[in-house]
Amino acid sequence: MQLQHETLFNNAQQMLENERADYVRLHPQSMQLSVSANEHFLYGVPMHWMNDWGTPAPLFVKYAQGSHFTCVDDIYYVDFCLGDTGAMFGHCPPALAQAIAAQASAGFTTMLPSSLTPNVGEALADHFGLPYWQLATTATDANRFVLRWARAVTGRKKLLVFDGCYHGTFDDAMVDMTMRNETIVDAVVGKTINRSSLLGQVYDLGQYTVAVPFNDIATVERELAKGDIACLLTEPALTNCGMVPAKAGFIESLRNLTQQYGTLLVLDETHTISTGRGGWAKNHGVVPDFLVVGKPIAGGLPAAAYGFSAAMAEQMKAAKDQAPPGHSGIGTTLSGNMMTLAAIHATLTEVATDAAYAHMLGLAESLEDQLIASIKSHDLPWNITRLGARLELQFCEATPSNAEEARNAQNDVIESAIHLYLLNRGVLLTPFHNMMLVCPATSVDDVKRLAYIFDECLNELSN
Repeated sequence: MQLQHETLFNNAQQMLENERADYVRLHPQSMQLSVSANEHFLYGVPMHWMNDWGTPAPLFVKYAQGSHFTCVDDIYYVDFCLGDTGAMFGHCPPALAQAIAAQASAGFTTMLPSSLTPNVGEALADHFGLPYWQLATTATDANRFVLRWARAVTGRKKLLVFDGCYHGTFDDAMVDMTMRNETIVDAVVGKTINRSSLLGQVYDLGQYTVAVPFNDIATVERELAKGDIACLLTEPALTNCGMVPAKAGFIESLRNLTQQYGTLLVLDETHTISTGRGGWAKNHGVVPDFLVVGKPIAGGLPAAAYGFSAAMAEQMKAAKDQAPPGHSGIGTTLSGNMMTLAAIHATLTEVATDAAYAHMLGLAESLEDQLIASIKSHDLPWNITRLGARLELQFCEATPSNAEEARNAQNDVIESAIHLYLLNRGVLLTPFHNMMLVCPATSVDDVKRLAYIFDECLNELSN
């Protein structure tokens, strides 16, 4: 018989209180550094997200290598967060470290292409399957630049995204769709509104952005048929509102419909690179008009890229040639710098290999099996959703099919209790939604350790 939700929630509240006290006791140096850092950094961290982990103070890191890191209190951790995908191929892989060290003595940035430029272009084309590329500093920037190109090429203004999407802090995609029981503009779609947590945004993003439910192909076609959508931007699976995989054939249908209605298809694979070498699209035979990648492609150094077809390259050149002289609004000074090129080349050619992915996917499958077995043994109505080397714990029996279902399955207290319980025992998951990544350096013992401590956590929650 399944444990009553109220009992589980109450146990999680008590666990969270206990684990917060233990965190303070176990991490005196992090607690002290937090006080010192508050003197000059907002919230005591270089970037305010670092304060959103739900710990009494941020965990300060001393050293990271492979699938592990050590905090300033000399506690050794198995890392399944991996910088929320930035270090998906492990911390400081030797080949990458050597490439960075070599480039460090040969220059960082010149606003000119380095001699590695042809090699990096070849590596990107080989890895992801599209022939032409441009670099950006972050995937947020890459998505913003792609929308500019799409509008310039198509002459259309609107962007179509999915409710619950995540494309970095790209303004145009920071929207939500009103729930079905709220004020509705359309009987099926709902109104597109600015995300409620968005700071300092004065424009109504719904003027040029349309949000629709994920996995709802009929609503997508209805919007595309209006003929005013420049591009449809999506991940192959929603990854930041929980994990919401595409239904079988959904992305392929998007490809067909966008071609039918003259809309460009943009796939943001920054997170779904976890699927396999080359990402989700290449592994499923889908060729988008644009492909965006970021975070791990330079091993965690700030870097992103967007690829496109030869035909699209010609249209982009024509749009640029026809525009008046001056700044295009696309690109930043540090994009494509010498250090970034060296890091991308080493990552794609020596780190993110077929052998690395075979190891990652095999261990991720083993971890999935062990976590599911633990959930079932405790008779909990939860599931594990996996996309290649990426896994997510979700508090629902079936994997959600859209963002609304994913949101309804969230429970901040239970999620935080599990996260902090594991952290205090030397295992780190991603905060916010307990995502796990398996990297090339992750070992069988690392996976067993996570599975064992997770099972111990469920024992206490279910007591």
